[in-house]
Amino acid sequence: MKTVGIKAAAYCLNFAPELALHHGGTPAQERRAKPDSEFLRELPKHAQTFEQAASYAPNKTYVGAMSVDELAAAPAPWIDNLGEPQRFGKFGEIMPEDEFIGLMDICDVFDLIWLEEGFATAVAARLAQNPVMGEKQMARLEKGRPEAELLEAIEKHHALPLYFAGKVVGCCRRAHDTDENLEAGIMLENLASKASAVLCLLHLIKNAGMAPADVDFVVECSEEAVGDAMQRGGGNMAKAVAEIAECVNASGFDVRGFCAAPVAAMISAAGMVASGVRPNVVVISGGSVPKLYMNARDHIKKGVVPLENCVGSFALLLVPDDGQTPVMRLEGIGKHTVGAGASPQAITTALTFDPLSRVGLKLTDVDKYAPELHNAEITLPAGAGNVPEANYKMIAALAVMKGQIERADIQKFVDERGMPGFAHTQGHIPSGVPYVGHALEALKEGRIRRAMIIGKGSLFLGRLTNLADGVSFIMEAPGSAPAAQDVSQADVTEMLLDTLGDLAANLQKGR
Repeated sequence: MKTVGIKAAAYCLNFAPELALHHGGTPAQERRAKPDSEFLRELPKHAQTFEQAASYAPNKTYVGAMSVDELAAAPAPWIDNLGEPQRFGKFGEIMPEDEFIGLMDICDVFDLIWLEEGFATAVAARLAQNPVMGEKQMARLEKGRPEAELLEAIEKHHALPLYFAGKVVGCCRRAHDTDENLEAGIMLENLASKASAVLCLLHLIKNAGMAPADVDFVVECSEEAVGDAMQRGGGNMAKAVAEIAECVNASGFDVRGFCAAPVAAMISAAGMVASGVRPNVVVISGGSVPKLYMNARDHIKKGVVPLENCVGSFALLLVPDDGQTPVMRLEGIGKHTVGAGASPQAITTALTFDPLSRVGLKLTDVDKYAPELHNAEITLPAGAGNVPEANYKMIAALAVMKGQIERADIQKFVDERGMPGFAHTQGHIPSGVPYVGHALEALKEGRIRRAMIIGKGSLFLGRLTNLADGVSFIMEAPGSAPAAQDVSQADVTEMLLDTLGDLAANLQKGR
């Protein structure tokens, strides 16, 4: 049985309601089409404060300040039952928006982010208190510029304003005068994704108790296309992130596959570790500015809080199986093939039943399933339903079809093997990976034996195919794989002599 260890995890949220208001996909499109719309007038009135976002149970669960079980037991609706604010959890943090803007400047190597000098001074003092920010990162933060320079860049040179507390505190400039792939909006998206991934990688390095130089390779799997007019989407976000985190011995590449990319990146990274090519491989992803306030139009219509106000990120460390670390089973990988069919049943079968059957397991042998973990308080008002619950019911129905549970036990299956969704609708971020950190804890503590992580991708969004996609893998407790035993030369000689002796005896009987 081929296995690879998952040693550590990190998850972060960058609170960004003003970035969402001005540059999120839905508000930005509305501003171009109807700049005086009621939706744009109402949206700022319903924004969360940082304290509210840091008190919100799904956000705290994402960064590890609450467990999945605590989330399931928390009074609902969560938005009406805020707890105590917690910025930091065992996996990472919820970073305030002013610090996130400062972090984008730290991650900018082409002088595209300009900060107002007073803001730069104030945010430097705040970022210096962050336990994962080092001297080399802080040295990259600019001293700032007079407000007049920022306003001139915005008014005359196509820069995009960056706001905090309702004021312009910076701007993002375009990287080329004529290349639309390097215009200010694209550069802002890429820098925000990069900065959020850097923050998460720094937390992962801290959580794993390793040095940045210990990282051998980075696989990045966000949804941003990094490139110019001659090679749109050429990459490499992975090395750009590793550079800021001081991972001087790392190389890297990007994996793209819409929402299926994180799980596909995990499998790609695991292959490198299992082959012995690279022992410490990190899978990372920053978040998506266009997904901020993506469903806010429906939220405002229905009078609910627009919760898509955080840029999400994650980072996971894969290492050789040492018998002490929860593992991925590489012979139990699920894939949605071209010919598998597009129905929900066909996709679910390909990603759950088929890989489990291949390794001699039933659907009931998995203690926790982690499919698309979208927060239902975001998706229900938008008309998308409770996405995780729909997935669990489909898996349970498949278990009935295969004779592994009774129809009457469907809800029990959902309750026991599912979990509430707690991830922001950041596209790729919810697909399975938010549970990996929680699964590591549960597997180490013996609360579960096995979990399945499932990612699905909507390839048809690219208008090149009508196909969907999907991948999955199995996580198991430490020591699941049989340990390799040392064999001496004497043992080999003895086994060879025994084999030859048996062969001679068989030949004698044949005569």
